Amino acid sequence: MINREAEQRLKRLAKQFKIVAVTGPRQSGKTTLVKTTFPKKPYVTLENLDSRELAISDPRGFLNNYPNGAIIDEAQRVPELFSYLQEIVDDKNSAGQFILTGSNNFLLQENITQSLAGRVAYQHLLPLSLEELKKNKLLYTDNKKHILQGFYPEVIKKKINPADWYENYLNTYIERDVRQLKNVSSISTFSKFIRLCAARCGNIVNMTELANACSVDQKTISSWLSVLQSSYIIFLLQPHYNNLNKRIIKSPKLYFYDVGLACYLCGIFTKNTLNYSTFKGPFFENMMIIEKRKQIFNKSNREELFYWRDKTGHEIDLIIEHNRKLTLIEFKSSETFSLNDFNVINFYRKLNGASLNAYIYYAGKENVKLNNKTFLKPWNSLYE
Repeated sequence: MINREAEQRLKRLAKQFKIVAVTGPRQSGKTTLVKTTFPKKPYVTLENLDSRELAISDPRGFLNNYPNGAIIDEAQRVPELFSYLQEIVDDKNSAGQFILTGSNNFLLQENITQSLAGRVAYQHLLPLSLEELKKNKLLYTDNKKHILQGFYPEVIKKKINPADWYENYLNTYIERDVRQLKNVSSISTFSKFIRLCAARCGNIVNMTELANACSVDQKTISSWLSVLQSSYIIFLLQPHYNNLNKRIIKSPKLYFYDVGLACYLCGIFTKNTLNYSTFKGPFFENMMIIEKRKQIFNKSNREELFYWRDKTGHEIDLIIEHNRKLTLIEFKSSETFSLNDFNVINFYRKLNGASLNAYIYYAGKENVKLNNKTFLKPWNSLYE
């Protein structure tokens, strides 16, 4: 059992809301988390045919089997259940009655929005974080091992060959989730689209380019990006810009919630291949930015994440906004550094404020304080 950082927040939400929905990508550990966090709650999965048929034919009778609430897994399989859940939780005004999980986040959230709005709190669970790996003594000294392996619990716990696992994962995702969505008409074209997205990790989204490559229109690309976002395959990092500055890029950058899946989709399976590929830097950046995203979800940090880039090529990889204060972060996949690595940070400071804190996280081991506002740190200290 790998202890999860989200457990404490999940317990807190269950004391405040009638229903808690745990969402996240397939195989991120949602079922394990809720069963561990609420061991005394009855557990039922609607993946089970008998349970599903009872819930469909007699939803009120099904829910009456759980007068004190329950964990309902794969809840999206029976949409009819949600309106009856609304009646029950409203009649019994107590917190933490039901815990809902599901592998198809798009359908789960759609049903919650229609019937349970205002009654549900969300806990988003992503694959394992660097902090969780550290605490469970599973953190490597070489970041490239984590990039290739990814962060899904099953791959790490069972030491499964990542290429074999991701092949099955992708097939399951497409066959069981994507096929149910009306806005995906061609599975083969959608599969090509996912691979094109993986090849653009860390890049600014170009809708026209993706549409031309897939032979579809931009409206379809926009819809498919929404599908990948809602199912926690990709994350779009929005730009931080001043509306008065017309030289700033205003399109989002694309990242994968699990960099191991991106490696698989790009055909990178060994450390040597990664070292000599053009993906080394973008995948390192991808891993680190998603780590910050995990911290926000696991600990309910009130932080917002952005990037900044102007049309002349100056770019800050990550800007964290918290209480209207900005922190600048750059990521470098090399194990060495020079003072030139801070040039873009100094450039941004001249434009937007000399007092901003700035960090560079890199693949080396040194921890250097250049001044009171500027720091160089090793990649595996991000969770600190």
